[in-house]
Amino acid sequence: MAPRAIVAATANPGKLKEFRSLLADLPFEVLSLDGGPSIAFPEEGTDYTANAVAKAEAVAEQWGEWALADDSGLEVEALQGAPGPLSARFGGPGLDDAGRVAHLLDALEGGRAPPWPARFVCVAAWAGPGGEGGIARGECPGRIVTRGRGARGFGYDPVFQPDGFDETMAELEPRVKDRISHRGRAFAQLRETLLARMPESGQGVGS
Repeated sequence: MAPRAIVAATANPGKLKEFRSLLADLPFEVLSLDGGPSIAFPEEGTDYTANAVAKAEAVAEQWGEWALADDSGLEVEALQGAPGPLSARFGGPGLDDAGRVAHLLDALEGGRAPPWPARFVCVAAWAGPGGEGGIARGECPGRIVTRGRGARGFGYDPVFQPDGFDETMAELEPRVKDRISHRGRAFAQLRETLLARMPESGQGVGS
């Protein structure tokens, strides 16, 4: 029996890797956007749920396939919840992950002294070609550390230390991160509806 297929509505290789890891024990083949027709994604706004749903629905509608997306952000108390849903664009469009981390630390070092309480937030969404869909939200509280540590993960992981851990997200073993991260917690809720609602087999991409 062929595995059920679902398209990851993301161009971020770090997210794609985590999507696959978080669903690795399920009978799903998580496919990337590579090699398929280009997707016209709507412009992202400032609401996690709206962004995640819009990305999943764009792939489901334009490809006619089941799709999975998320929208995540880092909310820092000292920055009044910023960068939030704008985390991937924090500091401007020309910055990479390291540049955004440096911009974040610059913004914090010019204000209140550490510790800097923060949390990661994720809203995950799936959508089917028939208009089906579901969402789930996960959060991971912690703090921002004053310098990056660790080579795992992506985004702000090197400067985010989850509550209850001495390591940053980028220092944690992937299995531990999958269990406690914002994305891991959102996917843990979402997986049951995916199992219940997706076609049994062989009815996904390429069918």
